[in-house]
Amino acid sequence: METYVIRNAQYITGEKIDIIIKNGFIHEITTARTGKGDKIYDCSDTYISSGWIDLHTHAFSKHHPYGDHIDEIGIKQGVTTVVDAGSCGAKQISELIAEAKQSKTNVFAFLNISQIGLERIDELSNLKWINQEKVIKAINDYPHFIVGLKARMSKSVVGTNGLRPLKIAHQIADQTSLPMMVHIGSKPPLIEEIVLHLQKNDIITHYLNNKANGFLNEKGIPKKQLVQALHDGILLDVGHGSASFSFSVAEMAKKHDIHFHTISTDIYRENRLHGPVFSLANTLTKFLYLGYSLHEVIRAVTETPAKILNRPELGNIQTNTLANLTLFTIEDKPNILIDSEGDRRNFNKKITVQGVVINGEFISYKT
Repeated sequence: METYVIRNAQYITGEKIDIIIKNGFIHEITTARTGKGDKIYDCSDTYISSGWIDLHTHAFSKHHPYGDHIDEIGIKQGVTTVVDAGSCGAKQISELIAEAKQSKTNVFAFLNISQIGLERIDELSNLKWINQEKVIKAINDYPHFIVGLKARMSKSVVGTNGLRPLKIAHQIADQTSLPMMVHIGSKPPLIEEIVLHLQKNDIITHYLNNKANGFLNEKGIPKKQLVQALHDGILLDVGHGSASFSFSVAEMAKKHDIHFHTISTDIYRENRLHGPVFSLANTLTKFLYLGYSLHEVIRAVTETPAKILNRPELGNIQTNTLANLTLFTIEDKPNILIDSEGDRRNFNKKITVQGVVINGEFISYKT
């Protein structure tokens, strides 16, 4: 593989650099316009970060509606690593791995505790579908692919089982030392009850939804149980999706200093093509609109999710690591942003992906 230079790219701090990539690895980071290589890619006026990580996607193409092709939600959107959030249980995880091997994008997965995964959307309504032995076997068979467990704790998913699926998930998590990602939605069970069964480094996704079972009480104040859970080390993931991101709730969250740890899309074919998600770049733009700094926004798709995955090398630009990078600009242009409730906001900025380096290969999206 040739040696090439990404020239005059800009960190989010404003510092301009050259990155020399040799045999797919970051060989050197040097002063702008000084790097030497067989090929030069001029990235002037372009930001560079470690490759974006989308911690909550649905990347199993066979599922409908909650599925998509990996590279469509990965490198084609400037995302070098996607994490499938429970599309597959033990029954189909090997098929997802086979799809991952045919894709350029890096892939990991939170394993659905239901062996049927999202073959149907009430996958936790029958406790016979939760087979602990099969879950643990899958984790042991694919330890480098499975990074955690997924439990969707909505009434429409668990039926009359209440908290029982979550309690089983907790038992498996204890046995395997893996974190859980827990989806919150319609009640019961109540979020106040759910958080009591979570522990440090477990993840609540969809926390900015505007459902009655959200983190705000009837007065618009964060519920004390959630605040305590955050003090105990629970992590918050956006998981935008088709029904789980509200501008008004996000504004209240920021007002009360309830901040995201990770920004993710909950993207799949329908909300990619028709919105309101469209892309990770579009989702990140919404948080710039909300007043978060570029540093906070980019850290939520690089450094923090890399730590959650226990792959810190994916979250930093450093020498002697396989090159996974995202190149993007912030354009000054009118932009209409839409949340999951149809609330439209006007914003004069837009994050646009210009290219990626995926496992050492440079791909430009500039036309």
